[in-house]
Amino acid sequence: MSTPVALIAGVTGGIGSDLARRLVAGGWAVCGTGRDAARLDALAATVPGVHGIVADATKPEDADRAVRETIARHGRLDAYVHAVGSIFLRNAHLTKPEEWHRVLEVNLTSAFLGLRAALGPMQTQGSGAIVLLSSAAAQAGLPGHEAIAAAKAGINGLVLSAAATYANRGIRVNAVAPGLVDTPLAAPLLASEQARQFSEKMHPLGRVGRPADVASLIAWLVSEDGSWTTGQIWSVDGGLAHLRPRPKA
Repeated sequence: MSTPVALIAGVTGGIGSDLARRLVAGGWAVCGTGRDAARLDALAATVPGVHGIVADATKPEDADRAVRETIARHGRLDAYVHAVGSIFLRNAHLTKPEEWHRVLEVNLTSAFLGLRAALGPMQTQGSGAIVLLSSAAAQAGLPGHEAIAAAKAGINGLVLSAAATYANRGIRVNAVAPGLVDTPLAAPLLASEQARQFSEKMHPLGRVGRPADVASLIAWLVSEDGSWTTGQIWSVDGGLAHLRPRPKA
């Protein structure tokens, strides 16, 4: 069997870099995109086998180019993972229109562009796995999350429709919906001990997520073991979205 090939958008982030390490260790060839060439080089130095591509995921030409470069390098594309996003917490009446549009662009439009680009070679192959990142915020009803919740809810709708459209072409589409994960992106929300404790208490399992919690699920979803799974929104959030546990005695 030929070496499986993955393209990870946002490969230098906390979840993307953990996933790249897992896939390389599992025998995958990995290409990954990011906006910062120095960070891509640093990741490639610590995870040999990762090929970095400087690209802005919000630009359609960059999304298309990243897929073309992956195909040119490896001849196929078995998995596309979109680990690009932002955290934006602000009440709706305080959110400027340009902030709203930027949240949608970074989180939802970029995901559509990546999915759209990956579908070309996957349809030619007659196979492929796509995983997008949603959020517990799209399901939980958290205050101050209006813009990001709307963007991530859009991811859920995109996944369900695309999974239905492309199932008969051998392409699987799923989403993973994390709670708050301890990554550089989330660092401002965990900067103080008080803030960390508040975030931990929000999650029924009593802690914030680790990149490995999310990356391990994504690795399974793109693997042969996950080959009978499509059109699902996988919550990996310590129970945040759906549970209201009893307080500790």
